[in-house]
Amino acid sequence: MSSIIQIKRGTAAAWTSANPTLNAGEIGFESDTKKMKVGDGSTAWTSLSYTATDGDISGVTAGTGLQGGGSTGAVTLSIDSTVATLTGSQTLTNKTLTSPVVNTATVHNSILKAPQERTTVSATAATGTINFDASTQGVLYYTTNASANWTLNVRGSSSASLDSILTTGDSITVAFLATQGTTAYYQSAFQIDGAAVTPKWQGGTAPSAGNASSIDAYVFTIVKTGSATFTVFGSQTKFA
Repeated sequence: MSSIIQIKRGTAAAWTSANPTLNAGEIGFESDTKKMKVGDGSTAWTSLSYTATDGDISGVTAGTGLQGGGSTGAVTLSIDSTVATLTGSQTLTNKTLTSPVVNTATVHNSILKAPQERTTVSATAATGTINFDASTQGVLYYTTNASANWTLNVRGSSSASLDSILTTGDSITVAFLATQGTTAYYQSAFQIDGAAVTPKWQGGTAPSAGNASSIDAYVFTIVKTGSATFTVFGSQTKFA
């Protein structure tokens, strides 16, 4: 013996007033909200929706569930922001992510079109030990004339070492731009996480002077070759 399931149609207001009436287990369709509901044998209705306790979709807000988008065919997934975590392998195709924060990502075969690089511009004069936080910037630009020779110390941040954010085999490129006045100075030492490292300089010779009335750009490619072990390739270029 087979059974026929009848889907009854009505508005949200009709379900609220239990008109048309439905028996337990009968299915109704709200024509105005595009929701499916099931009768429970009384005057009340229960929305067909996924919740966090169903085990199928983690973190879907109870009572909202999956809602159809009417004639457009779109589907809206309401997610509780406190548990909005996707686990397992996920594939997103042709999706736009607005202001995403991506941590420790591995990206293959990517095509970059005019990518922006974070630059810190500071009205500071180069002198002493200058901390370069690689986790927050790719370029550090001092716009006030240098007042003495300086040491550049590259680290992850004030609370994280560069060693801790790089894996052996990783590399990172950073640039420090130093503005020079009529009396020029230069970078006399280089450090990573506070420890001295001797760069391999372009042309084979470390800079021994700056360039007056210009901007000297120091660019370093840092390759992590082991635990707290780095090979550094450096260059100094005059811009005027």
